[in-house]
Amino acid sequence: MLLDLLRTRRSVRRYTEQPVETEKINQILEAARLAPSSKSKWPWQLVVVRERERLDQLAAAKPHGAAFLKHAPLAIVVCGDTAASDVWVEDCSIAAFLLHLEATDLGLASCWVQLRLREHDEQQSAPDYVARILHLPPHLQPLAMVAIGYPAESKAALDPTELRKDRISSERLGEPWRS
Repeated sequence: MLLDLLRTRRSVRRYTEQPVETEKINQILEAARLAPSSKSKWPWQLVVVRERERLDQLAAAKPHGAAFLKHAPLAIVVCGDTAASDVWVEDCSIAAFLLHLEATDLGLASCWVQLRLREHDEQQSAPDYVARILHLPPHLQPLAMVAIGYPAESKAALDPTELRKDRISSERLGEPWRS
């Protein structure tokens, strides 16, 4: 069942106007909270954004790759507490991916918006821009935003035969894996 979920989860950037029910949001948040964490530090902070004005502001976080948030009914901003853990990026990435999987399992669509190491403009980073909008303290760094909603487009499931098998080695790099 997990492989089926992974095959059908696709990045979707077009959503219907239907709001995501609070019950489904709670399930998505629970999935993220169940993420494994190094040394059980759980350095993530999740900010649920449903207000249209704030979603529009977040859509301007960077020049490319965030504009579709203007039409998403929901975004969850995944922030890492840099004071809590030195591996906050890894821990937050796992939690963010579980948001995606649970959304897919609930019949919703999602798309990751990268913030870390991205620029808003020549004067400000994308994380700093988002931190200002969400009133985050300096030790909380926005890693990514996950747009979630009911899909207004459909994408075919990934075909396992088209996946990059050349990225898997056996025993040492370059030795092909033979199943």
